[in-house]
Amino acid sequence: MITITVPNPDVTIIQRKQEMSADTTPIKPIYGFIDFHEIPRDKGGIILFYNSKDELLFVGKARKIRQRVKKHFEDNVSPIKDHRNEVNKIAVIIVEDPMEREIYETYILNTMRAKYNVDKVFFD
Repeated sequence: MITITVPNPDVTIIQRKQEMSADTTPIKPIYGFIDFHEIPRDKGGIILFYNSKDELLFVGKARKIRQRVKKHFEDNVSPIKDHRNEVNKIAVIIVEDPMEREIYETYILNTMRAKYNVDKVFFD
């Protein structure tokens, strides 16, 4: 039997409003998120989207995480395109190896039963 232990998220961002002061430059929110800069630009990994009840909505993987996360909120082919307003929290696990990313993604969406994933799903 193979045992898979999913690493803890390296970065977690939540929807929030920017606290403004006189010398603060405003950040334009994307669906309520202003902390995309905390997600590494040139790292690969796993992306987990959660709602306000902490239910897993969608799991994805990417070679460049920040760009992929933003793409989920911008393009019209994202599996969460009709559910973007539900997303309240985004967790990122840095995983550089492509094979490990594939294994973790499949394992997470089948054990945690991500609501909007349709590919690689083996549960009923």
